Amino acid sequence: MKHSIKQEIAFIFIAVMAGTIVLCWTINNSFLESFYIQNKKNAIMNAYLRINEVISSGNVSSEQFDLELRKTCDMYNISILVIDAESNTVKTSSRDVKKLMSRLYDNFFGSSIGVKYLAESKKYYLAASLDESTATEYLEMWGMLDNGNLFLIQSPLESIRDSVKVSNRFLAYVGIAATAVSAVLIWFLTTRITRPIMELKEISEQMMHLNFESKYKSRGQNEIDLLGEHINDLSNTLEKTISELKTANNELERDIEKKEEIDEMRKEFLANVSHELKTPIALIQGYAEGLKEGINDDAESRDFYCDVIVDEAGKMNNLVRKLLDLNQLEFGKDIVTMERFDIVALIQNFLASAEILILQNEVKVKVNQSEPIYVWADEFKTEEVVRNYFSNALNHVSGEKIIEIKYRQIEEPNAGRVRVSVFNAGEPIPEEALSHIWEKFYKVDKARTREYGGSGVGLSIVKAIMESMNQQYGVINYTNGVEFWFELETK
Repeated sequence: MKHSIKQEIAFIFIAVMAGTIVLCWTINNSFLESFYIQNKKNAIMNAYLRINEVISSGNVSSEQFDLELRKTCDMYNISILVIDAESNTVKTSSRDVKKLMSRLYDNFFGSSIGVKYLAESKKYYLAASLDESTATEYLEMWGMLDNGNLFLIQSPLESIRDSVKVSNRFLAYVGIAATAVSAVLIWFLTTRITRPIMELKEISEQMMHLNFESKYKSRGQNEIDLLGEHINDLSNTLEKTISELKTANNELERDIEKKEEIDEMRKEFLANVSHELKTPIALIQGYAEGLKEGINDDAESRDFYCDVIVDEAGKMNNLVRKLLDLNQLEFGKDIVTMERFDIVALIQNFLASAEILILQNEVKVKVNQSEPIYVWADEFKTEEVVRNYFSNALNHVSGEKIIEIKYRQIEEPNAGRVRVSVFNAGEPIPEEALSHIWEKFYKVDKARTREYGGSGVGLSIVKAIMESMNQQYGVINYTNGVEFWFELETK
């Protein structure tokens, strides 16, 4: 990601704010002095008009006018001198009357060098002039009032320039401080504003990898929240559609693969069933005939004969049920529904239900995973695979009596898959038997299989289920035991 939206928004706001402050400072630096001078010209003109009015009316000595004159002079930093025809002072706001009078005579009778006239009339002149004795520049108005008195109104321009410099310097300091503080606030605010956008980005990335578990949590009803709700709806629709497509694709692949095998499977099925049922039927028939003929009349013998018949009948019933399930799988009559679920939770629930069997067999079960792992498969049939693997491990565990269930994420080139394995400590499977253990009715140790009532169909059911979902499965021999495994898609 070259530039985050948070950085772009923050940069734009900071740039606009800093540019605005710089523009204000530039305008202030360029035009504030002229504005001050114009304001000072207006103040001098107003002072002239007021003095002319008051002196013409004869109220020049009133206390109210003195207060007004002092206030005006203090506010605008101006000095005023009014003299009569005999050079007597009529009104002044300065203690240095001689200096003001000298300036008045210079303006009337002196040289005009260094004087820049700004306005003039028959009664007065307004100009920017330079006092050569002090090298000070003034804004001055001089002339004659309506009653014939001469007047001078003076204000130094240096104070204006100082005020402009102070103002510009203060504006620069405030602008820098405001930019720094605002940059922090803008960064914080843009983080809050862009947080839901970043959340939507993460959700979209997960959707791109076909992970639809994450959902956007709405915080209000603005445009981003509405977008988040639409993405949630899109996620649900995509998950449902992918599930339907995977189910349909899986059914299509099964139909193509199984069509050519149906006839051969039917023949093999009938042959194996007749072979497997032959022994229990013979035992039931023999013991039933013995009971009928009364070979042993004592109650204990009869109970033994009945127990054998019931036991063999139960084994036949279990075998027939498994064969019916296997028949449905192999003939494609059982629909595989692909759905997304947590394989870790499924196995944990199964182990909880099998706790009694685990305790009875004094087996120690180890599991190396507790975090959820979501897979695509038929949840019911996957549980049947786990059940057969675990039952097989429980029946063959020996030695340390350890059963270990492990999960391993598959790396490239088959990424997006997880391998689930069930290991039981004990004797390994003979090498010559490894290629036959998935066949129906095949038994590695017939005596032991007969002992716990096995039918040799469990691993055939596992094979049929995994092939119905087009997934891999297998077995690995170790010196201290056997590991059966299967793989499922996580994407």
